Amino acid sequence: MKKLLLILCMLPTLMFGQDTKEEGKWKDDLKRVFKFSTFYGAVNGGNSISDVDVFSVTNGLETSTIKTPFDYSIILGVRKIARFGYEPKERFKNGTEFSFSDAATIGKISGFEFLFEVDYKRQQGENYLDQNHFLRYVADNWIAKVEYLEDGFADIKYFEASQRYRHKIGDKFSLNVGAVQRMSEPYGYDPLEEWLLANGNIHYTYLAIQEGYNVDFSNPDLITYTNPGGSIVATSTDVWEQIIIPEVLSDYTEKKRNELSQAFEYSIVLGFDYYHYTSSFWVHSWGNLMPYHVDTKDEFSYHNYNGGQWLDYSGGLIFGYKLNKNLGFFLEGKYNKYWNRKWHDFSVGVNYIIF
Repeated sequence: MKKLLLILCMLPTLMFGQDTKEEGKWKDDLKRVFKFSTFYGAVNGGNSISDVDVFSVTNGLETSTIKTPFDYSIILGVRKIARFGYEPKERFKNGTEFSFSDAATIGKISGFEFLFEVDYKRQQGENYLDQNHFLRYVADNWIAKVEYLEDGFADIKYFEASQRYRHKIGDKFSLNVGAVQRMSEPYGYDPLEEWLLANGNIHYTYLAIQEGYNVDFSNPDLITYTNPGGSIVATSTDVWEQIIIPEVLSDYTEKKRNELSQAFEYSIVLGFDYYHYTSSFWVHSWGNLMPYHVDTKDEFSYHNYNGGQWLDYSGGLIFGYKLNKNLGFFLEGKYNKYWNRKWHDFSVGVNYIIF
């Protein structure tokens, strides 16, 4: 990892400096690291959901239009991952390509592979930052990988490193076992728990006052609610409870989560990988199970929220079968469950080609 970062920092010198013997060695190292890799950057966009007309008859007929700005994404990345036999070869990469096999524990080839991708996007009016970075080295009897994943849509973000012993059974199947170290925010932490009343409700008005909001009861016929800046945000209990309070709770929860330091998790991992490919039939499957986690006795450890041990797991399946030259079926997907977060993708369908 340090060597890779050093090479990246020295890239301008390597490309434009004098061709001394030492620099020539660095150029050779650089070529070996990035050989067969692809740098890519792209801006993609399109229209979002259509405008929506909203009607009101409170003060006579009033019409307003809710407009959602167009969707877009700005993507920068570099990848060096050998294509599996079932994956098509793109003419250009624009960052929208998606391969379930990127999440596999083991690549098609032994050796060093990597992916660094940042994607800033706006989807249906909401902004997200997605990142997926990993370095992986696969040998005949061991695997090492470091990864950072941030999925804004699924609200998951963590750093993970793993070291595994690999036992091959034939040319297609292998088992692995090892240790995993993860770092993330304390996902089991609930900032609203301390505000729960005996009946299970939340003393939301008192929480809002603690956050700087104010309620003026001086005029019983016109109760006013103001925000921390002193601006009136509601003049009725309905608006206060249905519009303002949800925002207060959301902002408070996000603030309290951001105040906490990252939590560390140390786990045992068991996994498998299977890959078979022919031009008419292929199966690629992998899975990871973390059945045991070290109790660090930390105040915000997931052990405290879960009440003991738990199972974290991830896996994927890519299946394709061509019945004949015209008809074929495919099934692809991956599923992840870490802590109290779940995220998944899948695709299933049929292709019929007319000659």
